[in-house]
Amino acid sequence: MSKRTLVLGASLKEQRYSNKAIHALREKEHEVIALGLREGPVLDVDIQKEKFPYKFIDTVTIYLNDKNQEEYEEYVLGLKPKRIIFNPGAENPAFSIKASKAGIETMNACTLVMLSTGQY
Repeated sequence: MSKRTLVLGASLKEQRYSNKAIHALREKEHEVIALGLREGPVLDVDIQKEKFPYKFIDTVTIYLNDKNQEEYEEYVLGLKPKRIIFNPGAENPAFSIKASKAGIETMNACTLVMLSTGQY
């Protein structure tokens, strides 16, 4: 089943884990929305810079450190995703608590590992 996923901190650089996540998510046929500092294509996904009010987001997977997440916290909470994945290096206990209080599942995990082991 496809899970509409927002990749926060998406990068055009192929060596970045956020880029690899876009590839892995598309390979598993998940719908991907990507938000990053630079616009451009990764496969059939266009990285956007603008925070559009997307609907029906299942998962937000974060590839930004806690300091760089601050400007996105209210935006992500407003999307009302079912869950937020804080990838390695993106752990953020304060944001995780806010999300949990808003009824959003949070986890410190690796999207790539979850996809490769069928846990996504």
